[in-house]
This record gives sequence, C-alpha cells and structure tokens, in this order.
Amino acid sequence: MPGHRIFATSFASIYPHYVAKAERKDHSKEEVDQVICWLTGYDDAGLERVIADDVDLETFFAQAPEMNPNASLITGVICGMRVEEIDDPLMQQIRYMDKLVDEVANGKKMTSILRGSTADA
Repeated sequence: MPGHRIFATSFASIYPHYVAKAERKDHSKEEVDQVICWLTGYDDAGLERVIADDVDLETFFAQAPEMNPNASLITGVICGMRVEEIDDPLMQQIRYMDKLVDEVANGKKMTSILRGSTADA
C-alpha cells in the first residue's frame, strides 16, 4: 500500500509556509527553526542542507539526527485529528511539526512549546 502523498512532498516546499504563518502573526523564522530543530535534532546547517537538497518529508524525518523524546508530549488537534491518536508514525511526526509551528504562530510561550525543555534547540 503506497504512503500518503504528503510523504513525498518536499520539506523545502512547506517550510516557507511555516515561516510565513509565523511572520503573519509577528513571530520569526528563528522561532520556527527553533521548534523544528527541537523536534528533529537538526541544527541550522542541517536545516539549510535539507532545504537545499529538496528532500521529501519521509527522508527529512528518516534522516533526522534525533527525534526529541518529549515529542510524545505534543497533544491537540491539527487538521481535524488529535496528534496523539495518529497511528502512522511518519504522519504523526509531520503533524507534530505542524502543531509546533501553529503554537509559535499563536504566541504560545517557547518553554511550553518545547514541553518544558530549555529554549536552546
């Protein structure tokens, strides 16, 4: 059975939408980068590399240095689904990232977004 079509979507194609969403609500690209790095373990250079290499979301998460062990603390609804109830691990990771960017855009405090972790990504 083939995967969902979002899996083949390039990270580089959705990243500008994440940044634009945050900036529309007076938040920054740096905040978006911080939560993505927190979730995936990428550093700034790693993020730049996956954007330049135009990797798809499946590869983006497969090559992530280290998914944050506190990612399972991300809860709530995104795209009409509770993220904690999504069965497919890759889809859940994608929706975790969506949820974190939404929280940045909505002005949630960074310590809450990072689930109590330090603000250093």
